[in-house]
Amino acid sequence: MIPEIDLLAKNFSGKPWNKENQEGFMEVLRDEDFFHGQGAKDPAFSARDRINRAPKALGFVTLSPVIELTRAGEELVDARYTNEIFLRQLLKFQIPSPYHQPTDKAAEFWVKPYLEIFRLIYTLGELKFDELMIFGMQLTDYRDFDKIIQKILAFREAKKKHRGSYKIFRGDYLARELRSIYADEINAGDTKTREQKSKAVDVFLKVKGSNMRDYADACFRYLRATGMINVSYVGKTLTIMKEKMEEVKFFLDNTDREPCFVDNERKYVFYLTNPHQPELLTDNPTLLYEKIRDEFPDVYVTEFTPVKEMKEILIEETARRKEKLIRAQQVELKDYKLYEDIQTTFQQIDREELYDIPLMLEWNVWRSMTMLDGGNIKANLKFDDFGKPMSTAQGNVADIVCDYGDFDVIVEVTMASGQRQYEMEGEPVSRHLGKLKRQTGKPAYCLFVAPTINEACIAHFYMLHQTSISYYGGKSIIIPITLDNFKKMVDQAYAAPTKPKPADIERFFKYSARVVKESVLSNMGMAAEDGAMREEMLWYDRMSERAQNWLA
Repeated sequence: MIPEIDLLAKNFSGKPWNKENQEGFMEVLRDEDFFHGQGAKDPAFSARDRINRAPKALGFVTLSPVIELTRAGEELVDARYTNEIFLRQLLKFQIPSPYHQPTDKAAEFWVKPYLEIFRLIYTLGELKFDELMIFGMQLTDYRDFDKIIQKILAFREAKKKHRGSYKIFRGDYLARELRSIYADEINAGDTKTREQKSKAVDVFLKVKGSNMRDYADACFRYLRATGMINVSYVGKTLTIMKEKMEEVKFFLDNTDREPCFVDNERKYVFYLTNPHQPELLTDNPTLLYEKIRDEFPDVYVTEFTPVKEMKEILIEETARRKEKLIRAQQVELKDYKLYEDIQTTFQQIDREELYDIPLMLEWNVWRSMTMLDGGNIKANLKFDDFGKPMSTAQGNVADIVCDYGDFDVIVEVTMASGQRQYEMEGEPVSRHLGKLKRQTGKPAYCLFVAPTINEACIAHFYMLHQTSISYYGGKSIIIPITLDNFKKMVDQAYAAPTKPKPADIERFFKYSARVVKESVLSNMGMAAEDGAMREEMLWYDRMSERAQNWLA
């Protein structure tokens, strides 16, 4: 969101948000490194889909009468620490509002949904993803808060008594709730959806259940971005961080639950875009002083230290603590103390037992790379204030960068498969590698890890071994490898009597270059039909075999 609204403001401020400028925005956006997606079928729709939702709804941009970055948007773009800015905007988001007027068919809304979801988590102590999906999404009126609490408690009690598959139990429970929510539509036969032509009730309920899951997933991610929430990726559970309990209690006690300025857009926009509302604990000098003293007792502050200075101190000390926690993880990893935990996480990824599998895969591959060799391994994923994974790397950088002194390696990780894998990863991977070569002036290689490897990616990476392209810094040695083979490489490193060295890593990539060169030479002068031996697949098979014995 941040680079996209910055791009919008720099190129389109003061212009109307019409079809022409929406298409123009997508044209500019597609050329940016951080852009994920296509936006080709209907560029104007794609632009509206990206900007009219969260950026506008959370008050970071206004689109009428012309495009402008708001005060909150300017702070978000310029701030080094965005959690607090994002939190304030989430707490003000409401339905109904001048931006969100429910249709006649919609439920009766009267809620600031993120404020109430925070209240659910605080009140219950923890909230599982399924509970958020089935019940939290029903909290369309804050006056029904206690009813939702009772529904969640009844669900937990029924789950305790249930014998058998939890998946079946959850599915049946969700179906009953959906039948209750949409009873009027079902009784009236109004069960055709935009996504499906069928009017069958089961199809209708499946679509509605899928929508609830998507909303819950978005809610999970937004809450995580505030820095207030801890996620158990194994249990798919939200809790409030212990260190943030007082801050959450403060805004729950002091933020008005009633939607405001529902019929006055001018006043609503002024309120929504104010980056200093609502008041947070860190705005109160006394409470901010006490927080710093509690969390960082060795830091010198007094009750007379200006609030702005205390906030800077808090940000700096929080960042230092995070870096210290990440370094401590790296020490344990390099000593192979977390080997069993890494293997367990891979197994949970295989069984799809974790929330946000792409993030957990990227994080676990970073841990593996840190463990199996002696380089300086940097993950570009975002960590929270306590060194836990928060979100995957942005699109304009490699997922993992490994500095081995004389050479570098980037590691790109994806859960994408099929043609989508090639469309999303093929060109960006080589671009990231070329960017690193230009920055460092050193040889650099790439390891591409995915559960399965698409043949188009194999062909593309094979071709880049042979073709010198100046934009990519010459020839690009990119080795695609399945997650299973990557895990075997980790196993070998753990079992080896002598732990791998940077030379072992580079030898693996040089072997790939040699295999490609030998393949090209052996096929020179052959007729086209004779040469169509799928050289790229032979290369891929040889590298897969090598990965299973890469330390030999």
